[in-house]
Amino acid sequence: MSTLPSLSTSSRNTSFPFPSIYSFPPFFTRQPNSQTWTSQLSLWNSLILAYCRYNRIWRIDLNTAIEWDLFNNRDINRSLKLETCKEVLDSMVMKGDAEWVSGSGSHVSKNTSAIIYWRRPEEWANIIADWIDSTGQKNTILTLYEIAEGDLSLSQDFRGIDPTILRKALDVLIRRGQAQIMKSADGEEAGVKFFGSQ
Repeated sequence: MSTLPSLSTSSRNTSFPFPSIYSFPPFFTRQPNSQTWTSQLSLWNSLILAYCRYNRIWRIDLNTAIEWDLFNNRDINRSLKLETCKEVLDSMVMKGDAEWVSGSGSHVSKNTSAIIYWRRPEEWANIIADWIDSTGQKNTILTLYEIAEGDLSLSQDFRGIDPTILRKALDVLIRRGQAQIMKSADGEEAGVKFFGSQ
């Protein structure tokens, strides 16, 4: 039975500082021992969250991501199999760190695209509420585009946020009474009005 090293950081010639476990060949093979597999899942979960956060990746589509350096260590000629990758993401979904979403196209198989919550919607809600307060935008109406891509959000962590994650964060603010969806005359969403903290 092989044991897995801890998730300490080692240096590599990439911009993302991959942890030392990334250079351990058995890390890329699903371990048959349940205790070792549980540890391996936890390490993969941490690595995926860190990688996505570092690279500001909001979604993973396994049809393309399986080729990323995240799942392929070319230095040791090891890669994670698609089936194992799905199991890892299933585990992340069960922990609330990811959510399976429908892909696009008519030939998309189930569970190939996932939103990665390197921050939970509640955390994004807090960050957006703080941003609204700090930029003096209480009682103003902003479009989703202005929040995610507008000039005022240039330096914000939520810049470029996935629309699904943004909507979930806004839903948190709506439940708190800090925001309201504004609709146009034809019933389409026109923007979000923000209120002060309740």
